[in-house]
Amino acid sequence: MPAVTLTYYVEIMSSWCSYIEPIWTRLQENYAGRVAFEWKIALMSPGDFPVSRAQCDWFYRRSGTLMRQPQMLNSGWFDPKRKGEYTAPDYVAEAGRELGVTDDRLRRALAHAGLREGADIGDLDTSIKIAAKALKLNASKLRAAAQSKVVRDRVAASTAEFHAHQINQRPAFIATDVIGDKAVFSGLVKYEPLAATLDAMLDDCAGYTSFAAHHGPVPQS
Repeated sequence: MPAVTLTYYVEIMSSWCSYIEPIWTRLQENYAGRVAFEWKIALMSPGDFPVSRAQCDWFYRRSGTLMRQPQMLNSGWFDPKRKGEYTAPDYVAEAGRELGVTDDRLRRALAHAGLREGADIGDLDTSIKIAAKALKLNASKLRAAAQSKVVRDRVAASTAEFHAHQINQRPAFIATDVIGDKAVFSGLVKYEPLAATLDAMLDDCAGYTSFAAHHGPVPQS
């Protein structure tokens, strides 16, 4: 197993998480076989969502400009009647694991439909339809999984785990290694700091491995 693990805390509805995806892919490609990668859902609270479509568009103009995006995100998913309740795509993304989908494809399909195309992914039926079509999954099984206690409990646990790190910005990245180091990044959307951290941790772990080969385990007396 790799000596370093990078955990990505993601919220499907987050514009910043949608922008980080190419960097997440780049990291997986450049550190394949050396770093273990995993993603976990970290739900946003209802109060974290915009209160109007106009406010959402303002946030999208800001984030899109800062990220030098050639296309503005689509706020068509916004529905004032939901009052900030948009958990459906997160539950559907997590439910994909129950059907064998553990990579990034399902949650990316949902995010693209909602944030790029403006689809109403806050609606469970819509999210299930999009996910089932994108990955050719059984819609009934996906719905059952998304509504199951095991999936809901897993999302609640990963969200609580996210908050336990005393962070509140998504995307968030937690890098850990076998020698006990931990690096926490909250809201970071740049490749270089993440890569530099992984390089440093990998180098430290290699040093510990070399020392152990030459000197063995620590004496117990």
